[in-house]
This record gives sequence, structure tokens and C-alpha cells, in this order.
Amino acid sequence: MKLVFVYNAEAGLVRGFMDSIHKVASPSTYACGLCAITYGLTSMKPKWRTWLKELDIQTEFFHRADFWKAWPDTRVALPAILLEDGHRLTPVIGADAFTKIKDVDQLISVLEGRLAKVKHDHPTL
Repeated sequence: MKLVFVYNAEAGLVRGFMDSIHKVASPSTYACGLCAITYGLTSMKPKWRTWLKELDIQTEFFHRADFWKAWPDTRVALPAILLEDGHRLTPVIGADAFTKIKDVDQLISVLEGRLAKVKHDHPTL
């Protein structure tokens, strides 16, 4: 099993720069709540990076186009955090939740609560 993080953004230096400007200039219209919460202007927020390193479950990160290439038959609104179990993806945090999650601390709290439930349901993790 692994956690799959999918940004509602495109990869690349130019796109990343444009996303950073959009995130600062017009945060209410920025399409990637996951990006807005976990990244500052130019890099991943230190608290988020540390939390990810301490996770006891594998992680994988995708930008929008790469995710659709890897999972072409998946229908999920982005951004999203999903649990991959074999060839199946299950939503852990969906796009709509990112309108309510305001910062890294809250995201970590929500994820820890949902991961605790997953571990309870799958004790071999």
C-alpha cells in the first residue's frame, strides 16, 4: 500500500513558476489546494517535508498529466490524496476537502486520523 498525492497542477519549471505567482496573486482562484497548503512560494514547507519523511507508508507524487497517464481509467477530482492498494485507488482526502483544510497542521491532523482508520482496517501495514 502507498499514499498517492496528486496535485492539480502541471509539472515543469515554467509551470511551477506560474503556479507560484497565481497562488500568491489570486489564492481564491488557485486550483490546487494541496499545493497551496504544502508549498510556499518556491519549495515544500519544512513541517510537511519532515512529516512525510517520518511516515511509515510509501508515498508517490503526481502532477495532473502524469497521474492521468499512470491511471487513465481513474475518475477523481483533483487535487486528491489516495490510497493505492494493488491496482485500486481509494480516496483518503478528496478535492472538496481542500477548501476546508487551511494549513499544514490541519492537513496532517486529518491525514493521521484517516491513516489510523486504514491501519485499523489493515493491521498488516
